[in-house]
Amino acid sequence: MSQSETFAELLGARFSCRGFLPDPVPREIVNSALGDAQKVPSWCNSQPWQVIALSQAETADFASALYAHVASAAHQSDIPFPARYEGIYKDRRSICGWQLYDAVGVQKGERAASGQQMRENFRLFGAPNFLLITTPKALGTYGVLDCGAYVTGVLLALQARGVASCAMASVAGFAPFVRARYGIAEDRDLLCGIALGYADPDHPANQFRTDRAPMDEVVDWR
Repeated sequence: MSQSETFAELLGARFSCRGFLPDPVPREIVNSALGDAQKVPSWCNSQPWQVIALSQAETADFASALYAHVASAAHQSDIPFPARYEGIYKDRRSICGWQLYDAVGVQKGERAASGQQMRENFRLFGAPNFLLITTPKALGTYGVLDCGAYVTGVLLALQARGVASCAMASVAGFAPFVRARYGIAEDRDLLCGIALGYADPDHPANQFRTDRAPMDEVVDWR
């Protein structure tokens, strides 16, 4: 198999896992994946990302504390969330959301059920391990861009090792709580989290795959 075929297969196999087996990912595997992701390019080789890696025990404690916190806390992110989704972006978001709801048996109009599924974000989908990614405030958009490349590198490096994952902005929506818990410096923004573990093949939320836009929607040759 050529390198391009291997890369395409890796991208095709990765999905956002929302149901994990309880087995933790060994630290050496996580460190190995993070070591590979460290090689992604960044603006002026600044490598702005920093990672807080949680063990299985700390992930469980964090999930319990976060779930309790969001029950009464207001949304407050370091980096503004999208103001709105419009046009094709709204359509894609809606399709993805309803694929998940269909998979877990939530029908349109079932607000309690859809709300409960949404709150599973704050249980970290039962992942046995979790990563928190931060970026320097001073680097602004380009720091976020570089960290986005790093997150992609982490997801693919984990997939190459048979580890499932899900990048999660939801955790960043309660940045003050996370900042206080882990002593994140005030000069850094909480960008996102990454849930990771071994996928539960029987979990309903893992039974669908999102589509990708055709090339002619995103590429304009001149």
